[in-house]
Amino acid sequence: MTLLIGALTIGLILSLLAIGVLVSFRIFSMPDITTDGSITFGAAIAAVMLVHGVNPLLATAAGALGGAVAGAVTGVLHTKFKINALLAGILVMTALYSVNLHVMGRSNVPLMQARTLASYGETLGEALFGGRTINVLGWAVGSADAAVLLLALGAAAAGGALLFLFFRTNIGTAMRATGDNAQMIRALGANVEGYIVLGLALSNGLVALSGALLAQYQGFADAQMGIGMIVWGLASVIIGEALTGTRSLGLTIVGAVMGSVVFRLLVAIALRWGLNPNDLKLITALFVFAALVLPSMVAKLKRTRPGLEPGA
Repeated sequence: MTLLIGALTIGLILSLLAIGVLVSFRIFSMPDITTDGSITFGAAIAAVMLVHGVNPLLATAAGALGGAVAGAVTGVLHTKFKINALLAGILVMTALYSVNLHVMGRSNVPLMQARTLASYGETLGEALFGGRTINVLGWAVGSADAAVLLLALGAAAAGGALLFLFFRTNIGTAMRATGDNAQMIRALGANVEGYIVLGLALSNGLVALSGALLAQYQGFADAQMGIGMIVWGLASVIIGEALTGTRSLGLTIVGAVMGSVVFRLLVAIALRWGLNPNDLKLITALFVFAALVLPSMVAKLKRTRPGLEPGA
């Protein structure tokens, strides 16, 4: 049961990464590689501040702000310097690797002795449940694990709700319209470049927030923790769309959260069944490839099937 609770918690934390990727990938049609660097950047900033005794909420917010700055830099490179969006993301992601090492001062920052949101959650669990194990559907769950899971659920719900509300505002609506038809928005006199920069800042701010929370849950920040995270985000978004079957804004955000949780559960099950951890990134990439290709193949088969049936 501990494995299941851990998988659910990490899945909910990384759902913030998923909805961040959703903004860049679905709103602006940009596979923003900055994600791999900004998640580590958020974790690095939060970890260093926590080690120095900063309040966990302030440290987490600072990590998210750092990711937003990284996303804004990518946006500026793309819009002001006319660099291809993919290449701009690669440039910033590459630069962030060195920046993260300078921020942390080494490749790994342990948080075992620091006061984090996870440790606050454990304290809350002891206060609410008296340190006892909780019976959930016949499974024994530790009070600390249950409390941290509830905090992760609250963070995912709050992040998704705030993003939904933001996209219902005038700025959010204009941002979505920019992604749909930039030329029309430019013809209306709107600042298209500004909306793109703001959108990438929002996207990477959510990604960095996920990294800050993940570091606190795992108990360390590592320079390598962001490798392949863009693929994780894409997989979560694709799974979510398959689960909800719609592109409606609210359901798409909910689907991204669900996709992250489901994907993490699949990973946990695969590892439990003996998957070599060294093959995890390869399996993830193959899964995303299949998820991207299969829908178009199925649609093509549906179009050609009537002509193949006898007597059609």
